[in-house]
Amino acid sequence: MIYVTNMTSIFSVHMTQIEGIMNQQIISAIQTALKEDIGSGDVTTLSIVPTEQQINGRFLAKADGIIAGLDVVAETFRQVDSTVTFSPNTSDGSAIKKGEIIATISGSARSILQGERVALNFLQRMSGIASMTRLFVDETDGTNAKILDTRKTVPGLRMADKLAVKLGGGTNHRIGLFDMALIKENHIAAAGNIKTAVMRVKETYPNVPIEIEVTDLTELKEALDLPVDRIMLDNMSLADMKTAVALTNGKIDLEASGNVNLNTVKAIAQTGVDFISSGALTHSVTALDISLLLN
Repeated sequence: MIYVTNMTSIFSVHMTQIEGIMNQQIISAIQTALKEDIGSGDVTTLSIVPTEQQINGRFLAKADGIIAGLDVVAETFRQVDSTVTFSPNTSDGSAIKKGEIIATISGSARSILQGERVALNFLQRMSGIASMTRLFVDETDGTNAKILDTRKTVPGLRMADKLAVKLGGGTNHRIGLFDMALIKENHIAAAGNIKTAVMRVKETYPNVPIEIEVTDLTELKEALDLPVDRIMLDNMSLADMKTAVALTNGKIDLEASGNVNLNTVKAIAQTGVDFISSGALTHSVTALDISLLLN
């Protein structure tokens, strides 16, 4: 069995309504990644490294950031070889500095080399997402706004991407099309108007939370009279967002979306909105530079 210390298991990380799906999807993603990488065998390692060779290694941070994905690394090596010992020196969600040793590993040299790339791919991507998320969260410090992710994730990696956002201090938006109704402009166009779109969802799925996207203050006023749980202000100006906050007066949560980046997020948060969603957290993130060095 793999030995993992000082970690909170991915299986106990809470994500509303989908804990079981999270477990299954992350493990499935690991298995898929290992299969596509190792295939019928690691021809380099199997040629060079003796079966009995044991080795030690260390995961080294080559940049500052927020670490995320240690449990996923542990599960990756467990899938390859359950006798490998993986021991983190920090915990998911913690800040790390360039030059720090994030974790150590020991066991079969063949197994470690075969799992190395997949483990690093998850760890680097997830840490990059967590690091980016923390920058957004820090920019909104002193406001009530929470940073949300979106569905703009790598296909097959949604749960890992969203877990990384959570570990970076962000808040998870809906996981998919099944756990929340988000009525956007194309839905409204198909229904004919905002009210019809909302009522059709309410009649079909009466217990599902509803969010409606509006693009101007006229649509906002219309949405305020409807049974919705959140209103998305899509690509509105800062002035209009401030007016929207005043008009709603705390009656319903407001989410700002569109043109959200590190240069704009602080000003958006200062308008008084409750949530700010940004696809940049996951769709264009830079992986955190981390290496696995073997002794």
